Amino acid sequence: MTGSGYDLVVVGGGLIGAAIAWGASRTGASVALLDEGDVAYRASRGNFGLIWLQGKGVGKPAYMHWSLRAGRLWKDLAEELHAATGLDTGWRQTGGLHFCFSEAELDKRRDVLARSQADGGEITMQFLDRTALRDLVPEIGPEVVGASFSPEDSHVSPLYLLRALQQALQDGGGSYRPGIAVNEIRPEVGGFAVATPTGSVHGRRIVLAAGLGSARLAPQLGLSMPVEPERGQIVVTERVRPCFPYAANCLRQTAEGSFLFGSSHEEAGFDEGTQVATAADLCATALRVLPGLQAAGVVRIWGSLRVMTPDGLPIYEESSRYPGAFAATCHSGVTLASVHAFDIGPAIAAGALPAAVASFGSGRFDVQAT
Repeated sequence: MTGSGYDLVVVGGGLIGAAIAWGASRTGASVALLDEGDVAYRASRGNFGLIWLQGKGVGKPAYMHWSLRAGRLWKDLAEELHAATGLDTGWRQTGGLHFCFSEAELDKRRDVLARSQADGGEITMQFLDRTALRDLVPEIGPEVVGASFSPEDSHVSPLYLLRALQQALQDGGGSYRPGIAVNEIRPEVGGFAVATPTGSVHGRRIVLAAGLGSARLAPQLGLSMPVEPERGQIVVTERVRPCFPYAANCLRQTAEGSFLFGSSHEEAGFDEGTQVATAADLCATALRVLPGLQAAGVVRIWGSLRVMTPDGLPIYEESSRYPGAFAATCHSGVTLASVHAFDIGPAIAAGALPAAVASFGSGRFDVQAT
């Protein structure tokens, strides 16, 4: 920290803010990460943990290429976090399966690949009929006719990832401040002052990465963050023997042995609750894929709120009114964690966003409305 404060203050200690903060600190910047804590709408609680590239950003080339870069940097992210902290994030690149229950669904997956390739997406993807799929997953259910498979897909524990990012920041000399609610941000000479219950935190630059709280704080920095909540529910089973190493569109097995069934996408306002009917649907789909899981007991169900922009794409922006004030949000905090750490964080520490995210400013919503 300099005499006038930190080089960078990041408001929001979730996956996006923690990745940006650690990435900036790796360049030598002094960084403070302000985290409201688990009382916040912590999106990582409801993240299914997929780094999913097949079909990502179809029809939206800039987002597709940004996601492909992120997925291909994930090996470096997992290795560097492990080297820095000794923590295993649970990242495994065993490939991803999108299961199909009809030939029509398989045709839709083929169309996804064709559209991705038409937009220049060089994603490795193949199609497995039932016979080929059974070679990979012998316990497959009788209703599954095939799957699309990409060896580039992977999965990770979102909560271990969050812990590793926060720990790496601290071990590298950054300041992690949990339990800090932010109500006011004031531009001042030479930077910004963030008002907290324990006093003001000052920084030359600031990043607003507060998820759903960003909508309220953004206008104080001359920014716009039109984000809304999307509820997701996930079913968790008891631990069973390791039997399914792959990432998949409707289930995955964690490093600890539990299966996750998910996830739902619901417009429920700020309600984080769960519904038996939704959980039953998630279980039913998972059992169509792996009928043997009917013997596994369900140990918990949870709901959480994810962050959605009007078009589902990220927002990365610097304030034109107050240069040095930045905003960042996205729906894919796990997949994009690598580029947030390796691209966005260092770029903001240097004073500007990278050119690759130039199309993701909030001004696009004004254009769409017009």
